[in-house]
Amino acid sequence: MPVSYGQPSEADLTHLRRTYEIASEAAEGGQHPFAAILVDAGGTVLMEQSNAFMPDHDMTGHAERVLMTRAGKAFAPEVLAGATMYTSAEPCAMCAGAMYWVGVGRMVYGLSEARLKQMTGDHPENPTLDLPCHLVFEAGQRAVEIVGPLLEDEGAALHEAFWNS
Repeated sequence: MPVSYGQPSEADLTHLRRTYEIASEAAEGGQHPFAAILVDAGGTVLMEQSNAFMPDHDMTGHAERVLMTRAGKAFAPEVLAGATMYTSAEPCAMCAGAMYWVGVGRMVYGLSEARLKQMTGDHPENPTLDLPCHLVFEAGQRAVEIVGPLLEDEGAALHEAFWNS
């Protein structure tokens, strides 16, 4: 199914910056600096989630995947179809797949997966896949709108401080 690429609104930038705030708070607590939020079609924030790698070293504890698991249990399909997931970094293949399966119709992301991979290299806690999320969505049967990367330098700053410390 073709992926559509939307234009960011002022609200998109506000919500994306909120993911950066959550990711920064996570990093201050020793967690990987990733975050995601779910916003309904009317602009109401439904859920927020930081990375969940710690304390158990859960390699699947990505903020987006955890958020989608929670959202899929909490909201009806029609709410999710009209919702937007905002994420501090482009979702990996696992997280994009989780978003697809839950049925969220729109995503706005900050830092690109390719740039994140350049920054983290082969760090054992973040073996980044350089697989753009649009390839995951294009393989599906449901339409997904993507906006990003946005405010990428702001997102990169979180990771430069974390992975290089």
